[in-house]
Amino acid sequence: MSVEAADGVRATDAAAPVVLAGARIPGRDDHVDVHVSNGVVAAIAPAGTGSPAGARRIELDGRFVVPGLHDRHVHFSQWAMQSRRLDLAGVESAAAAAALVAASVDRGDAEVIGGGYRDGLWPDAPSRELLDRVSGDVPVVLIAGDLHACWVNTAAARRHGVVHLAGASGVLREGDCFTLTRELDDVADDVLDAWVAEAAAAAAARGVVGITDYEMRWNRDDWVRRAGSGFDALRVSFGVYTQHLDRAVDEGLRTGEEVPGTGGLVTVGGYKVITDGSLNTRTAWCFDRYPGLEGAEHPYGLATVPYDELVPLMRRAHGSGLAPAVHAIGDRANAAVLDAFEAVAPAGWNGRGSIEHAQLLRHEDVARFARLGIVASVQPEHAMDDRDVADRYWAGRTDRAFMLAELAAAGVELALGSDAPVAPLDPWVAIAAAVGRTRDGREPWHPEQAIEVGAALAASTGGHGAEIAVGGSADLAVIELDPLAASVDELRTMPVAVTLLDGRITHDAR
Repeated sequence: MSVEAADGVRATDAAAPVVLAGARIPGRDDHVDVHVSNGVVAAIAPAGTGSPAGARRIELDGRFVVPGLHDRHVHFSQWAMQSRRLDLAGVESAAAAAALVAASVDRGDAEVIGGGYRDGLWPDAPSRELLDRVSGDVPVVLIAGDLHACWVNTAAARRHGVVHLAGASGVLREGDCFTLTRELDDVADDVLDAWVAEAAAAAAARGVVGITDYEMRWNRDDWVRRAGSGFDALRVSFGVYTQHLDRAVDEGLRTGEEVPGTGGLVTVGGYKVITDGSLNTRTAWCFDRYPGLEGAEHPYGLATVPYDELVPLMRRAHGSGLAPAVHAIGDRANAAVLDAFEAVAPAGWNGRGSIEHAQLLRHEDVARFARLGIVASVQPEHAMDDRDVADRYWAGRTDRAFMLAELAAAGVELALGSDAPVAPLDPWVAIAAAVGRTRDGREPWHPEQAIEVGAALAASTGGHGAEIAVGGSADLAVIELDPLAASVDELRTMPVAVTLLDGRITHDAR
């Protein structure tokens, strides 16, 4: 194997070079030395061909090198807070959730904030009275696992001024919930930044080099502050929501541009707008009624931004250089959002716009994704979380849920993410779900919609493909197993030895 060199870069004269010695490329048997310099892969040479003067040599002993991983959709502050909240994941009833709240109150907690419950299949319904009974005057806010609903007691409803909204159920949905959770996110900057730094280190330990952050804050200033204080563990693209759209346009923010003062690590992301709810909360906007909700106020789910408002918003963002990143989960919401993309730019988008989630689709809309060039920003682990809810509330249509294979076959660009804290910020979890469509030993759910490992890996590297290449970014992950030969369970728990961002080590577990 001859030495490959990037145009204009010679491994022998690159500044502060690093050599990843004795590495392997997935799917290949030979060992190579990967030369890294000036933020790029400068050369891939046969193992043992020598190192440039002054190079730091890192012995990999046959470990595999892949492009660094990106999570295309996270709520990073909420993810950083998640471990500090009452964990309700896996709770199977409202009564069981209340029992966990009671235990927290008995420990003397002055406030109980929990997250992760999924009530779509509970045998009993949440109620304000149930929480009041176990909490008394201690405020309680429980955030649903999908982030689209909050369950509060009377003390919390009074503290946050939502008694008139909470009603007997104590449940706030969609916009009312988002308003409350933004108040909970109002943590002192130094405290939140410390939590964020911990979460970033944990992400780097999973091979992550970049995230797209969709916190509902004016997120630019948070990341500028962190970068100015030395944060350098991840690349961050931040989203802009409707409440900040005018400010972003006035300040000239454009998708993809670097933010000054951040060392190139922080860039402007897309314009995020949420057009419907979620499946577990039964607010995803669908063409068919939800079973059991025939007499409800919104039996088809909820369109949170009407079409005649969505199009002008998207047009304003697009005309100002902000790529729309539009939340749509229900099949009716996805169809309407595709209509809006076409109304704003009939000639297509060429990857400059995305639908976030794209969970429930009509077959005919897959071709529209491809024709318009809309990225499908998907979270495969949600299929594992939602499969039973979908089988109940979308019975007979689940062949159109999480249609990764059909989207990929149509030529649609896939971008994988977690929506953390909805699912763990771990691209290997997303990759395993996309490939295996299973978890916890269960039979695969609609395995016809699974995609190959190479495609899932390529959709998890921020556009850098599934394999490292000369001239490519020196954002890299060193892993213990060949992902192309690993089982689904091995993918889910893939051991990560080293992570490099711009050629700089951010994680080393060798």
